[in-house]
Amino acid sequence: MLSERLNLSGKTAVVTGSSQGIGKAIAIALAEYGAKVIIHYHAERKDAEQVVREMNQPKNKVPIVKADFSKPNGVKDFFQKVSAIADTVDILVINASVQIAKEWEQVTEKDVDLQINANFKSTLLLMQQFTPAMIKKGWGRILTIGSVQQVKPHPAMIVYAATKSAVFNLVQNIALQLADKGITVNNLAPGVIETPRIKESVPEVEERIAQRMTTPEGGMGQPEDCAGMAVFLCSDAGRYITGQNIFVDGGMSL
Repeated sequence: MLSERLNLSGKTAVVTGSSQGIGKAIAIALAEYGAKVIIHYHAERKDAEQVVREMNQPKNKVPIVKADFSKPNGVKDFFQKVSAIADTVDILVINASVQIAKEWEQVTEKDVDLQINANFKSTLLLMQQFTPAMIKKGWGRILTIGSVQQVKPHPAMIVYAATKSAVFNLVQNIALQLADKGITVNNLAPGVIETPRIKESVPEVEERIAQRMTTPEGGMGQPEDCAGMAVFLCSDAGRYITGQNIFVDGGMSL
């Protein structure tokens, strides 16, 4: 039965960037389907604690871990903290990222380094840290959260879009190498989703961003629109899907 294949009881999941937005919705959904979820946040612990209050898990048994993946050893420190909490991690959802909106001529070297480190480099390092235990167990799910900008890059987010494209290439490469080990690796690419990030005002590029927010569906998506697909891909129901890019974008990528 499909309900049995969607059941995540006995699985441990890490969702990076799960204190708000899409990561929050995915964390709550994975918990709803039985997974033990470890929450990650970068800045505001109170946001992570709010996620815990909304989850279908005993409130005193939901671990919260702080980490900054843009910093040296950020991934290594995070993995060590998680390892002290859980023997193995079955599901790794890599959602945390940095988005700096600027005209391309104004992008600084610091802007480039920050986004590459937080969005791309950390993705590879997280996979390297968490995958060995999945291989040993013979079961694992890795899901990266990409963006419609992989195919429709926004002119004011040139580095962000490039890192998301690079992550999908990484997903395809690693998926091919892990396919015979019981591990799937996929990329979920949202369109314009109503999250705190999309609500941030960036005056110098706000008008151009607004012009790119139109979708055939006619509006913005909700974080929960991504969560259902994430549960499917992270469960046994999605066991035969790997190396794929799944758009959840209201048709924006068309």
